[in-house]
Amino acid sequence: MTIEVADRPNEHVVETMPDRLALPIWTLIAPGLGLLAVLVGLAKMGTLGTAAAVIVLIGSVLAAVHHAEVIAHKVGEPFGTLVLAIAVTVIEVSLIVSLMLSNASDATTLARDTVFAAIMIILNFIIGICLLAGAVRHHEQRFTLKGMTAALGVLAAMAALSLILPNYTSSTQGPTYASSQLIFVAVVSLILYGTFVLVQTVRHRDYFLPSTDDKDDHAAPPSGRATGIAFAALLVALVSVVLLAKTLSPTIEAAVLGAGLPLTVVGVVIAALVLAPESLAAYKSARRNRLQTSLNLALGSALATIGLTIPSVAIVSLVLDLPLALGIDAKSMTLLALSLFVATLSLGTGRTTVLQGVVHLVIFAAYLFTTVVP
Repeated sequence: MTIEVADRPNEHVVETMPDRLALPIWTLIAPGLGLLAVLVGLAKMGTLGTAAAVIVLIGSVLAAVHHAEVIAHKVGEPFGTLVLAIAVTVIEVSLIVSLMLSNASDATTLARDTVFAAIMIILNFIIGICLLAGAVRHHEQRFTLKGMTAALGVLAAMAALSLILPNYTSSTQGPTYASSQLIFVAVVSLILYGTFVLVQTVRHRDYFLPSTDDKDDHAAPPSGRATGIAFAALLVALVSVVLLAKTLSPTIEAAVLGAGLPLTVVGVVIAALVLAPESLAAYKSARRNRLQTSLNLALGSALATIGLTIPSVAIVSLVLDLPLALGIDAKSMTLLALSLFVATLSLGTGRTTVLQGVVHLVIFAAYLFTTVVP
């Protein structure tokens, strides 16, 4: 990490700061503690062990956020936000697949519930809290409209093909796809996501850059050494998050069933744990008046969730001959359509206020309430 020192007139001298200032020691210790907690089975050591595992999980999440921000500042927009989106999605796929293999009774709907929960969390909670927090502090925030319109268009197509269309196909009974249809949707999802990434990072990169001058962009980027350490620590932190989440999932599932709640709540909890790093990173960016970065994170994550998760789960389902129900029910379709419609209106002018944030958070509250009380 560097700073500029103007010791002589008309001259800027670049001075290197210790990497420890860019990478606080706790951000390096927390991921290691997460792996250690998994190895010793901390979550299985009674109530105190479970509580300690949750604390370590939170620490790993916060560390992942910090390292992702270091990398993002080094590589710049929109590549920086893409790093966290893809990394977290890989972890999400690993978690879903591992739970599908270890819990056959929930394999049919687990992927669908988790993906749908992730989309609702991103479209309503993450975007809502970012719009509200940013507007409270800065009154009105701006972003590049073209990029958000493109992202929402791709997201609507992906969501409809993956989560709605299975309810209306006739090759199989129930909310499922036939093998050929599943392969087609997986390929189409990859094509759509790959095209979006090409547009975001190469052909129309300016669509996803801040529309106004961002003061944080003038801060000197971290050194290559610090960035390399941050990247390695980010991977360890994300692995710690997913392994701890997997370890805690039986406890969570037992608590959900013990409370008389539907098992779809498990999918919500899993999605919330996996998306926690992105949620915090997006919130912090909005508070710093970097709403473009927040929206890049949110919508990029939603696209990666479908574009990478659905094809991966489809391959596992076909190879291992596991049942896979993708179609959501009428209530969920209503909420999904409402979320996409409101997001299109909220992000359709290039400016946001507290009103849009409140609307999204209300929709998210309705989603949570109707999940618990269907």
